[in-house]
Amino acid sequence: MALARWGFLYTAAGADPGRDITVVDTGSCRTVLIGMERPDQGVEAARRLVEQHDVQLIELCGGFGPVWTAQILDATGHKIPVGAVAYGPESVDGIHDIFA
Repeated sequence: MALARWGFLYTAAGADPGRDITVVDTGSCRTVLIGMERPDQGVEAARRLVEQHDVQLIELCGGFGPVWTAQILDATGHKIPVGAVAYGPESVDGIHDIFA
């Protein structure tokens, strides 16, 4: 089975998961990006991705961390893969500069 529908949840100051939704459709793959201010908003957004957009997998930005990744896996009933972006040690200084 090829990847045809997936979602990406990200955190950004002032983002609202009810408003900040972007869909990129290439004709062979549909990506739904949902922005939110807080990781706890990801639980409901992930459920919507599964129920309304029939995504095959969800990826989370690094702002979610392992605790919220696990909670989103639970919220989606482990029906689809959920992964999280991570940064290696070579990027720690750069990430710190951005979010300090």
